[in-house]
Amino acid sequence: MYSQSLSSNGSFMQEQDLLKSILADLRRTSREYTTATTEASCPMTRRMFTDLTNDTLRLQGELFNLMQQNNMYSVSAKALRQDVDKQIQSAQQAQQKCQQFIQEKNTQNSSYSQAPNVPQHQPNYGNPYYM
Repeated sequence: MYSQSLSSNGSFMQEQDLLKSILADLRRTSREYTTATTEASCPMTRRMFTDLTNDTLRLQGELFNLMQQNNMYSVSAKALRQDVDKQIQSAQQAQQKCQQFIQEKNTQNSSYSQAPNVPQHQPNYGNPYYM
């Protein structure tokens, strides 16, 4: 038999706890969609996950603003502008290095032109020692 424990006001959970749970699920879902987007090789699938990510982030932002307006969520201390700028600069440098690496690999004429240094693996089927 299914039973629910009710809070003092007769609902399943207090509103603030429920909204915090939903907010946490939206954050998790946006991370999952972002991962799916980066893993997708089909352009249509990638676009679908990009749209889902954007919609989830929008919904998460709206819920956060609603909770903040109703004093249900307190924000952490503000970051110093110089710390934010330093993080942005670091991310831009990493992005430049990645772009340079990709350009170098794309401009190389012969990829994998070296012969392998190990013999080709033979399948194990038919061998009485392996089942």
